Amino acid sequence: MTQPTLRFVNCLDATGLHRMAYWEWAGPSADAPVLVCVHGLSRQGRDFDNLARALSAYYRVVCPDIVGRGRSDWLRQPSSYQIPSYVSDMVALLARLNVAQVDWVGTSMGGLIGLGLASLPRPDGMPSPIRRLVLNDVGPAIRFEALQRIGGYLGKVLRFGSLAEGAAYLRTISEGFGPHSDEEWLALSAPLFREDDGQWTLHYDPAIALPFSAVTPEIAAGGEALLWAAYDTLRCPTLLIRGAESDLLSRETAQAMTQRGPRARLVELPGIGHAPTLVHADQIAMVRDFLSP
Repeated sequence: MTQPTLRFVNCLDATGLHRMAYWEWAGPSADAPVLVCVHGLSRQGRDFDNLARALSAYYRVVCPDIVGRGRSDWLRQPSSYQIPSYVSDMVALLARLNVAQVDWVGTSMGGLIGLGLASLPRPDGMPSPIRRLVLNDVGPAIRFEALQRIGGYLGKVLRFGSLAEGAAYLRTISEGFGPHSDEEWLALSAPLFREDDGQWTLHYDPAIALPFSAVTPEIAAGGEALLWAAYDTLRCPTLLIRGAESDLLSRETAQAMTQRGPRARLVELPGIGHAPTLVHADQIAMVRDFLSP
């Protein structure tokens, strides 16, 4: 079975340099277009293995581990675990890839990073760095109740006696992902753990929870206004995927996104909450059909 190559790019932060890891799936040719797939808050780039394997028939697919997660460095200054810093890292990644435009699939946090990158001001006549955008269960308005739910488990230092035990724990906090076979769930879970002295721990910096835990309803409301302003500047074709049972992206926000900015095409997936994993054939086909010229 085809596997990706692990690569790294140096990125700048307030204290110096850090390395961001990314998983690259070779495309059908050296000049194939590039698809960037970016994961959610506590996940990592291997979430997209099924999607990347399928779309590598058309694309060079790049799946970064956002800093603080997976194989990427942990930041010396935890306050930098925020969207603007991640957008800056993506600018460095695009420079490394030496491409003017990419297509983008972003799940939850990864969608917000794509939104931020696509809305960056640029000189007249310079194209957006994102040609086509897929937002997976995220938008400018995020329900504060969902943030509280995620904050209930984010950053906890947990140890498990086996990988299977760790995967079972993740399943209890990930019901919104929808139904998956045991084999599918283990494949999604295994890259999220590392072995440490005979035990298994989640492979991310617990400090990513610090900026997240500081969010209040007032801060969230201010962020929402900025995100809507950014969304309204987008002109790239946009697909919005919503889990019909999502507690993070409301139906009202999703409908508003079809009327504002890029007027996203909305698809709702029954029986799924936050967030669709894009590992099943029907979800992969939906993304592939949207990205096809």
